[in-house]
Amino acid sequence: MIPVQEILNWLEEVAPLQLAAEWDNVGLLLGDPTKQISRVMTCLTLSEDVAGEAVEGSAGLVITHHPIPFRPVSRISTLEPTGKILWKLANAAICVYCPHTAWDSALKGINQQWAELLGLENVRPLAEPQPDGTGVGRMGELPVPVTLGDLIERVKASLRLDRVGVAGELSRPIRRVGIACGSGGELIPAAITAQCDTLVTGELSYHRVLEAKAWGLTVVLVGHYASERFAMENLARLLAEAFPSLTVWASKKEGDPIWWV
Repeated sequence: MIPVQEILNWLEEVAPLQLAAEWDNVGLLLGDPTKQISRVMTCLTLSEDVAGEAVEGSAGLVITHHPIPFRPVSRISTLEPTGKILWKLANAAICVYCPHTAWDSALKGINQQWAELLGLENVRPLAEPQPDGTGVGRMGELPVPVTLGDLIERVKASLRLDRVGVAGELSRPIRRVGIACGSGGELIPAAITAQCDTLVTGELSYHRVLEAKAWGLTVVLVGHYASERFAMENLARLLAEAFPSLTVWASKKEGDPIWWV
């Protein structure tokens, strides 16, 4: 058995909370940091099904990428979705921790992992670079230029996807790639300034895609879930290596809420 706080200390070394965006809600969001636990579950989003899995699996701590609650709540009631999830977890004495944008921007966080999966070199932050190498998003160069079509196949292989969304000519040569997990619309100006050939991200609004296209920036969209879920699986593996006495698993019930057909 390990106190929750010991795990939180490790998490905050891996993804320091000061890296989080000002608007974010990160850290321990529910529970007692002195509680002794032996089981931890990671997930991308704490839906009702995933919360049920945590209860059934006797998790003492859930590490969720997306915060719950995200915005302040005036009441916790089973009459609305967020309250129902929090009530279920609280009744089972399960703690909830969220690293969110801190994990996005960390040295070994989601964007860095994705850049490495794609084989990028000279990887550095796409925006807000810090002296320690942290920052928002990532960018890097491919060892040799490839076509956008070839890059798409590499992206699909890296995340085990059958299809992605694309805005751009498949024959266009690509060398410099921007990376933005989740919703990457705010990083389009940075990708343009950095002279990226393409931005690989989870999702963009229709008008953001048009903006990128107008500036000559191609985009590859993999879906919000696919752009981040793999890193929560990796976090479970890293946590298990750091704390061998813990039972750690990534949610098995979680899935992309959007069907790709």
